[in-house]
Amino acid sequence: MNAVPAPAPVPAPVAGPAVARPYRHGLVLGKFYPPHAGHHHLVRTAVAQCDRLTVLVCAASVESVPLADRVAWLREAHPEAEVVGAVDDHPVDLHDAAVWEAHMGVFRTAVPEPVDAVFTSESYGTELARRFGAAEVCVDPDRTTYPVSATAVRKDPVGCWDFLGPGVRAALTRRVVVLGAESTGTTTLSRALAAHYRARGGVWADTGWVPEYGRTYSEEKLAALRTADPEADWTQVEFTSDEFTVIARHQDADEERAARDGSPVLICDTDSFATAIWHERYLNAPAPEVAAIADRTPRHLYLLTDHEGVPFEDDGLRDAPHLRPWMTARFTEELERTGRRFLLLTGSPEERLRAAVTAVDGLLAEGWHFNDPLPERR
Repeated sequence: MNAVPAPAPVPAPVAGPAVARPYRHGLVLGKFYPPHAGHHHLVRTAVAQCDRLTVLVCAASVESVPLADRVAWLREAHPEAEVVGAVDDHPVDLHDAAVWEAHMGVFRTAVPEPVDAVFTSESYGTELARRFGAAEVCVDPDRTTYPVSATAVRKDPVGCWDFLGPGVRAALTRRVVVLGAESTGTTTLSRALAAHYRARGGVWADTGWVPEYGRTYSEEKLAALRTADPEADWTQVEFTSDEFTVIARHQDADEERAARDGSPVLICDTDSFATAIWHERYLNAPAPEVAAIADRTPRHLYLLTDHEGVPFEDDGLRDAPHLRPWMTARFTEELERTGRRFLLLTGSPEERLRAAVTAVDGLLAEGWHFNDPLPERR
């Protein structure tokens, strides 16, 4: 068995008189594949009735959501509980005593301390509690408080989106990045694309848009330069390689925050992958550290704005319009070399937006794939 260790104990806060709870040590057990509002309701209910609660996450190797992610999501949502994880690849047969004992071996290894209450919404709760020598506490077995299940989430994440926590949303959000050379309409297009999905209403009303942090950083550099020389302009601004690393990390952090709170699609005006190309543009050298940062977060679709047909506009933070063809080519080369999915957008702004919407709709229509869990015999 591979177990995920519990975090170091956190000292209990100083409080008033202790509240007497019915149980000393409670247990919540499940796959949490993935966790949803019903799971969180179960854990909260158990926390309120136990001096101490352990949440045991059991994952099978065939499942496609990593055990470590599920443990992390539950630890974030329930810091007052002790969340541990274990790999359990035994078959699921509620009528086979030997199979039950195999599972109990995994459970007892992960949770060796005595348990005096098992909290569950499942039909197997009675037998599970009996084998732990604990009381059974059944919580909302008909799912009336939160009408959702992990099976339903895996089948239709969009339909269950309102039942998902920030960590799960961030993991499932389809991330779309608009990138391109200077003055090719990336910001205008990305804003319009986000607005298009917000206008659909419902779950899509929260579609997020992540601005380009590199531009904010550049504005601040120019402003700092002008404190010493009010006549300074963009051509006098210089960058170091380390600054692009800072920009990439900040861009990724902004993106992650937006993915945790938005709809099933997130629109980004550039990303850390594009930052590596901008490093080449300004420092005439590759940026391996920035590229490594970009590789940590999967993006699902890149929309590359072509420079052809778009007049160059100098807004005070742009120069070298002659480099736009080179940048378009470099974006294309690196997107192809790294196997990233992308579409080159050409034509008028209206044509580009229509093509972008079609591409994003196609991405969303592909759905989300979860490996089936081990079959159950109940």
